[in-house]
Amino acid sequence: MMKFILGGLGNWYNDYTLIKEAIIEADKCGFDGAILPDHYMWGELPWHQREDSNRTLETWMTISHLLGKTEKIKIGTLVTPIPFRPPGVLAKMISTADVLSGGRTMVGVGAGWSQIEFEGYSEWSSPSIRVDKTYEGLDLMIQLWTKTKVDFEGKYYQAKGAILDPKPLQKPYPKLIFGSQGTRMLKLAGQYGDICFIPPWPGKNPEEMKQTVIDAAKLHNRVDKVAFMAGEMMPTDIGEYLTKVEKAVDSGAGYFLASFQRTTKLTDTVKKFAEEIIPSFR
Repeated sequence: MMKFILGGLGNWYNDYTLIKEAIIEADKCGFDGAILPDHYMWGELPWHQREDSNRTLETWMTISHLLGKTEKIKIGTLVTPIPFRPPGVLAKMISTADVLSGGRTMVGVGAGWSQIEFEGYSEWSSPSIRVDKTYEGLDLMIQLWTKTKVDFEGKYYQAKGAILDPKPLQKPYPKLIFGSQGTRMLKLAGQYGDICFIPPWPGKNPEEMKQTVIDAAKLHNRVDKVAFMAGEMMPTDIGEYLTKVEKAVDSGAGYFLASFQRTTKLTDTVKKFAEEIIPSFR
């Protein structure tokens, strides 16, 4: 059975009403999840030409708010840059959201790419160091979610007698989503990921990337734990989706990411997709 995730929503303040209404509608009409990007500052990007590119909402606070307005749908990120925040604080935030929502969070795991936001709010490092921090930060987060008390002495992060209680309602912790293209992050997806999204990155071979994830999963005896997500990060016309979902099914994907134009008709489009596409793949 294919599971459907609503994407392409952004976290811009000027779009919030559209985002909220779309997720509430997705909750009502059968989507399994919805994801938001996790950025404070986007800057000037070829694929996001917006004057309000840095007028954003804090994503995890927004997710908590949206979880309170919905009943069944899971809401998470694609993806959260782990080195951007203290990972222990992030683990506590996510656990709280999961408990208060009845177990409806998902966590995107990434190393970060927006230099402008890291320099503005955190600390910018080389790609290799950001990936190192992601490995270490995720390790700390998982320990906090699963152990009674944590003593952690890493190169970048430390914890002494840390107690995270209550634990996430989902066991052992919320599903982890990966969507990176680097080899080390693909290997981390194989080691820990529940959902791995591999879009058609320019200059990359999706099948080779998928195999890297699978090979890493084999090393950790969890090939059956990793599901792949097909679909679109950027908005696509609803008329193109039937073929795309059929192709995703044939590829063995367990999830499909559906993104639509952020217009005043977004909620209607979400409803139309749910009525015309989802039932055929349940």
